[in-house]
Amino acid sequence: MSKAQMQDFYRRMLLIRRFEEACSEWYMRGKIGGFLHLYIGEEACAVGSVSCLGPADYIVSHYREHGHALARGLDPSRLMAELFGRATGTSKGKGGSMHLFDASKGFLGGYAIVGAMLPIACGLGVASREKGEKQVALAFFGDGAVNEGEFHESINLASLWKLPVVFFCENNGFGMGTAIQKTFSGPAIYKLANSYGIPGEQVDGMDVLAVNKATHEAVECARSGGGPSFIEAITYRFRGHSMADPVEYRKKEEETRWRQRDPILHFPKKLKDEGLATADDLQQIEQDVDRVMEEAVRFANESPEPAPEELYTDILAE
Repeated sequence: MSKAQMQDFYRRMLLIRRFEEACSEWYMRGKIGGFLHLYIGEEACAVGSVSCLGPADYIVSHYREHGHALARGLDPSRLMAELFGRATGTSKGKGGSMHLFDASKGFLGGYAIVGAMLPIACGLGVASREKGEKQVALAFFGDGAVNEGEFHESINLASLWKLPVVFFCENNGFGMGTAIQKTFSGPAIYKLANSYGIPGEQVDGMDVLAVNKATHEAVECARSGGGPSFIEAITYRFRGHSMADPVEYRKKEEETRWRQRDPILHFPKKLKDEGLATADDLQQIEQDVDRVMEEAVRFANESPEPAPEELYTDILAE
């Protein structure tokens, strides 16, 4: 991997972190309404995996999807405008935080219902195969989704039909405020894949390079007709389930232990230690990201709200 690619990984992860921090600030100022689920701590999952896709591939995600959208290259200004509920947003200000969407980037939505994106990923896989194309669908979901019916129905169908789908589970240890040990009886989530006859792998979700390697192999398998794969990335969200969550169910010692593995701190150090970036390179990246974020917030603040008649557009009715 080139020096430029490695520095780009850092730039993308830092952009996600700064975007999320801005979301937290402007939510508290009352500019962002509804629910807000922050991705802080999981940046290596998004950047490491999405960077394996081609421009024609698809992504479907869950309600903690800001990071996936930014890693895919969606415009930060339009994303922030969507969160502000402005007409210039990716869903015209009508979707909000949990429903980012940009078909031009193959980003086919964040979904608020746990596990709801998985049948859609299978449908995209069917469409790709029936059209004789080589598009791959990357489906993000959390550990809480593996106990849902959609998960088992989707992974079973994908295996039977050898669909080009990569199932990417971001296991941050908690389904809302409940630890995974209290909801999942198996030895490890990734081993569920073997029950359905597809390869499963567990990776360090705080290591962008480990995530990239595993996803690259899974995407190539799907694209070459080998069918679906399953990746379980062990990660951690440094904030609560949503902005309304006081996180009283976790121990401070646990949070401190995970923060010592923060990819935003570790990865730039690795770049410096291995001669892949200088202190000036890293400072330039940080300044560039800060400028992008200042512009995103300015754009969102100055954008108009949707017109009242927008209530009656983009509606499917029979």
